[in-house]
Amino acid sequence: MKEELKEVVLSLQNELKECTKEADILNVKSKYLGKKSTLNNYLSNLKDMTVEEKKVNGPLLNQMKKEIEKLVETRLEEINNQETNNFDETLPVDYEMGSLHPITIITNEITDIFRKMGFTIVSGPEMESDYYNFEALNVPKDHPARDMQDTYYLDNGMVLRTQTSDNQIHAMENYGAPLRICAPGRVFRNEDLDANHENTFFQIEGMVIDKEISIENLLYVMQKIISEVMKQEVHLRLRPGYFPFTEPSYEIDMECLICGGSGCPTCKNSGYIEMLGSGMIHPNVLKSGGVDPEQYTGFAFGIGLTRLAMMKYKINDIRVLNGGDLRYLKQFEIN
Repeated sequence: MKEELKEVVLSLQNELKECTKEADILNVKSKYLGKKSTLNNYLSNLKDMTVEEKKVNGPLLNQMKKEIEKLVETRLEEINNQETNNFDETLPVDYEMGSLHPITIITNEITDIFRKMGFTIVSGPEMESDYYNFEALNVPKDHPARDMQDTYYLDNGMVLRTQTSDNQIHAMENYGAPLRICAPGRVFRNEDLDANHENTFFQIEGMVIDKEISIENLLYVMQKIISEVMKQEVHLRLRPGYFPFTEPSYEIDMECLICGGSGCPTCKNSGYIEMLGSGMIHPNVLKSGGVDPEQYTGFAFGIGLTRLAMMKYKINDIRVLNGGDLRYLKQFEIN
């Protein structure tokens, strides 16, 4: 067997000399160390040998395997060194830098701001159960609020989440209270497409739970966050709203930065654009998350990242953000 193994190693060396690229070397390695290799056949036959034969041939085969691996590794290094030495650093390089998507940029900016304010960044599944998307958020199966969102129901009984609010329950279950989290992500609704509506868009959910939390805390955080993102003071408008998972509930609008409040198609000629829903967390939602509403209060909010990007970059049609037109997206530099 010893002479046969020497012939195998010699054959390997000759084949490696003919290799000029990494792929060729890896093919040769597979030939000599793979399942159908001569070495593997010898190793498979060890079980049928006598104890004395195993004592002699076992170490011999292991040594041969190490030698083959070493020869392959050495040849790989030689090839890689040749490729490095052939590279001319003085040659001009023609390439284009990529760019981040505007929603990615805005997400990175806003999560950085939240981190500085002590928020933990969390995430949740896009395919969600009915319980986390609706029931745990105080929306039972017969609740009229379900008609407010045209939901995509899946054949497996799950739904494509209609909001990032599902992260509220996941976070309370995982971390308890007190709590300060935000959760960016993609959501889905069966919308009629126009300049201000898409069926796939991005939100960021925020939630603060602690003792003696009030609506003043919510307003301060919202003003701080949106002004920081926009790099300017913004005018916010608070008006009563309805969400089953908050009580009381508020809609917060921002003066349209595209038209300066004079009215345009993006803000539906109102001068303001709806940016987020918010409110004090409903006691039933706290209970669903395992938090005692007698000890803790909190506020929650959902900011439309897609609309925030539209305002920041003066994008007047939401559909271009999902269009994938690189000519348009190249306007945004990597941060």
